[in-house]
Amino acid sequence: MKAKDVCDVSCINENVVNRVQPEVAAQPIDSVSNLFKAFSDETRLRIAYALSIEEELCVCDVANIVGSSNATASHHLRQLRKNGLAKYRKQGKLAYYSLDDQHVKQMIDLAFTHYKEVNHRG
Repeated sequence: MKAKDVCDVSCINENVVNRVQPEVAAQPIDSVSNLFKAFSDETRLRIAYALSIEEELCVCDVANIVGSSNATASHHLRQLRKNGLAKYRKQGKLAYYSLDDQHVKQMIDLAFTHYKEVNHRG
């Protein structure tokens, strides 16, 4: 028999709801959701993961690492930059990208650590 994953009765803890609901409503959920949407694309996540390993990469190196064209890599890097997840600098004719800050690296590291733990549990 399949376990039910919903409540069998409606039972609302008003103290908890009244405390938590305003906190949730006060957060920029839509903006943070966009961060996760940026990582929902496999190529962008591969790029972000590569940048978590190597602090800075030029577009050409990113393209080779993820197996894409320079144009495709540039497109994804721009999307990461647009969402505040990556930054770039120009050196001569080369464009170098890095993660925006340690928080982005921590998000990526935590996501992969969580995956490994869940996968290990089965």
